[in-house]
Amino acid sequence: MRYALTALVAILLVASCTAGAGRGTSSEEGRALYFDVLDDSTVAVINPYSSKRDTLTGGSMSRFVLMSGSYLAALDRIGCSEMVLGMSGKKYVSNPYVKEHAIEVGYDSNLNYEAVVKLAPDLLVGYSLSPEEPAYCSILRSLGVKTLIISDQLEEDPLARAEYVRLFGALTGRLHEADSAYGAVASRYNELKKMVKDAAPVKVLINVPYGDAWYIPGENSYMSQLIRDAGGMILGSREGRSESSLISVEQAYALSMEADCWLNVGWAYTLGQLRGLNPLFGDFPVIHKKVYNNTLRTTPEGGNDFWESGSSRPDLILEDLIRIFHPSVLPEGSLKYYIEVKD
Repeated sequence: MRYALTALVAILLVASCTAGAGRGTSSEEGRALYFDVLDDSTVAVINPYSSKRDTLTGGSMSRFVLMSGSYLAALDRIGCSEMVLGMSGKKYVSNPYVKEHAIEVGYDSNLNYEAVVKLAPDLLVGYSLSPEEPAYCSILRSLGVKTLIISDQLEEDPLARAEYVRLFGALTGRLHEADSAYGAVASRYNELKKMVKDAAPVKVLINVPYGDAWYIPGENSYMSQLIRDAGGMILGSREGRSESSLISVEQAYALSMEADCWLNVGWAYTLGQLRGLNPLFGDFPVIHKKVYNNTLRTTPEGGNDFWESGSSRPDLILEDLIRIFHPSVLPEGSLKYYIEVKD
């Protein structure tokens, strides 16, 4: 399930390993590779595996069923949360309106077709982790429900993910508001990035094992770019790659001897909980330095707003990371998504 942190990690790792050769083109004005806004109400969605372009005209859509919290965040940025009638994994979202009012529609092969049809949405927006579109798309089309598959989870540039607010702006007739929201995020992100461009990079150990596998994101991945833009570097990250690589706990121990900071440590909120994940973690030298987790805004059901609203606000995530890595640069203010892990 996409909102629960553990399952989300698996989905993002699979996504990073399966992005195909087909890509759009990015620029300073439009960083997203997998969609274009063609005019005030028309978008082109680009298949990341085949480069096929599908166009969709909206402009007045106001009834949505969503399969991902990142789409909810994009709609919320332009004041359209109330347009979300159905949600996959509703109990895991952070948005209070959708959490209370939207209908749970299920997941993938367990999608509740009857509930979706009854909602009569203008559009169901989903994602795919393979070159094939999800099977539910053809079924829904046969039932008269329009579907759109987008690939924001495969965008490696943090600002490219944030730019999907423009896609929803065009569909809802609020492109002006979307452009304004995206422009403010991009401007702040680039301003923050410049603040640490000459700083000595902080060496980062990232993640904990997922099952028996410890994943380290590649140099070109979304997380690596965020950390690099904040004046850090992920230890063990493979150069020129987007996909994650596997390391052993023993290899992680060696990296921990070099690390200045340890980030994204699963569900650990205290160092005691972190040590409880593996007896060796107590011997990692970095545990006595800085340990931070991206779980400040989690829900009791297991959702994490880092992956929801954070997808549309990489500037706030970048600000957090700069406060962690280079506290003298931003001495005032508080963290938005990260929390210090301590005893």
